Amino acid sequence: MRLDLSDPTLDVTSPEVHAAREQSWYAETPWGHAVLRYEAASAVLRDRRFRQGNARWPEQNGVPHGPFSSWWHETLLSLEGDDHARTRRLLVPAFRNKSIAAMTPRFTALAHELVDGFAPSGSVEFISEFAEPYAARIICLLLGIDESAWPEVAHWADDLGASFSIDVGRQVPRIEAALAGLSAYVEQVVVDRRRRPRDDLVSTLTATLAEPGGLSERELNVALVFLAFAGMETTRNQLGLALQTLLHHPDQWRLLGERPDLGPRAVEEVMRVNPTVTWVTREALEDLVLEDPGGGPPLRIARGGIVQVLSHAAGTDPSAMPDPSFDITAQRPPHHGFGAGIHHCLGHFVARTDMAVALPLLARRMPGARPDGPGQWLPVSGNTGAVRFPIIFSPGAGAPDA
Repeated sequence: MRLDLSDPTLDVTSPEVHAAREQSWYAETPWGHAVLRYEAASAVLRDRRFRQGNARWPEQNGVPHGPFSSWWHETLLSLEGDDHARTRRLLVPAFRNKSIAAMTPRFTALAHELVDGFAPSGSVEFISEFAEPYAARIICLLLGIDESAWPEVAHWADDLGASFSIDVGRQVPRIEAALAGLSAYVEQVVVDRRRRPRDDLVSTLTATLAEPGGLSERELNVALVFLAFAGMETTRNQLGLALQTLLHHPDQWRLLGERPDLGPRAVEEVMRVNPTVTWVTREALEDLVLEDPGGGPPLRIARGGIVQVLSHAAGTDPSAMPDPSFDITAQRPPHHGFGAGIHHCLGHFVARTDMAVALPLLARRMPGARPDGPGQWLPVSGNTGAVRFPIIFSPGAGAPDA
């Protein structure tokens, strides 16, 4: 079976992909093999015979040199071995769960503030009026910068998001302009924190500059730019996909409004069936044979061979969960929306927390919500999400103090 992942019209959540999964646990693609079933996907992502496969992404798209290629190879996403372990160890203290959880009241207040702006009208263009400002302002909060800077941060992050598009080769000028702008901005924030440390993520990381074996100024800049871009882009896209999924299931939307305690479960369930990161890439470090945990035929991978783990196909695999239909009350095995293994997303708790706050609040304050037309969406391949998503709902309902 062959799936053309390079085709922007291919929907990786489609019946075509499901049919491929029925036939075999893997499929051939122009970019290596695609793993389609849950147990095999989990095994590949944790297999130390592979490394993160995104490092070669610029070269695969005809961009072997230049600012974008250099930056990409220095991000945590591309680092391996001792370099990855050292950088990740130095970054971890800035993402302590306790510190992120303490920001929940501020996330809640921000979500209410944004909904207050459109609740009386009963309509919203969800991406520009909620998902983007919410995600960008949370990044500003994390970095300890003025929230009024969010439109500029969002613009840079949006342009850097083209790094994950399947036509990245044509997007390089846009990407590199955003990279230059955001890098310069972050550099000024670091200069300020070295003079006047605060209780924020940047100050925590800036302190490592003076430590033996700590981050270099270049490493810190690369890390903060990647955090600002990836954190904003991923949350914005995943919120749009969450609303798309929940509004297709009005009973679940209503239940979430009534049961805010289901917020964390709703986040996991949405990311299982409708993830913004539609595949995760691995590159073989040696010639190897992949065995199918389900007993299917083995797959031989040569050194340097690429394997794509298709998140939706694995997350909805009926062999791993007899009823894979969307249900925010169900207990599920862990999804792969944040990856797995040593490259598991460092900022996963931030994303989980801010979405778990936003989704129940939106469900309560936007009763009867439904799409107002098809909206505009990125291809359901690579990193996906909504460009525009108009929604209508019962106006003025579900006030903050209700």
